[in-house]
Amino acid sequence: MSDLAEPTTTGGTAADEGLDAGRAARAVIAGLRIAVALLWIQNVSWKIPPDFGRNDHTGLFQFTSYAVEHPVVPPFSWLVQYVVLPNFTLFGYATLLVEFSLGAFLLAGLLTRFWAAIGILQALAITMSVLNAPNEWHWSYYLMLAVHAVLLATAAGRTAGLDGLLRPRWRTSSNRLAKWALRAS
Repeated sequence: MSDLAEPTTTGGTAADEGLDAGRAARAVIAGLRIAVALLWIQNVSWKIPPDFGRNDHTGLFQFTSYAVEHPVVPPFSWLVQYVVLPNFTLFGYATLLVEFSLGAFLLAGLLTRFWAAIGILQALAITMSVLNAPNEWHWSYYLMLAVHAVLLATAAGRTAGLDGLLRPRWRTSSNRLAKWALRAS
């Protein structure tokens, strides 16, 4: 017998011992998705246009500047110094839009896998900006990465989210956008 078909002490097989897909497990995943959505929504509250803290060296500008002042990955620091900071207003609005969208789409449970992947990328950018800054708790950034990986792997919008409601329609549609949405959900 292979390892997967090995009998267990309860009489089933190891293959029967997969991830719990019961109601409680689905509720926890949905709760995690909603909590992360609220984190992103709350996080946009201090990204204030039009200067995003540039004039006072506070807020988003300050935290972005940490990538140059306390480098984590030198090529990323170069990118921030020579591309992001000189175009900071555009970057600020893009960050505001991405993080608001992350919160909104995760809260609704719509295209959750896609937005979880965007969350991983955004969390990586944040991590590379502030990981070496004074008084930062490294684990907060590792946990942000991990929670988005969980949302991606579990297709968290299929429980208590729009993905679960719309997937049957997307599955039967021949529309390219529907096929993409099916993969992104």
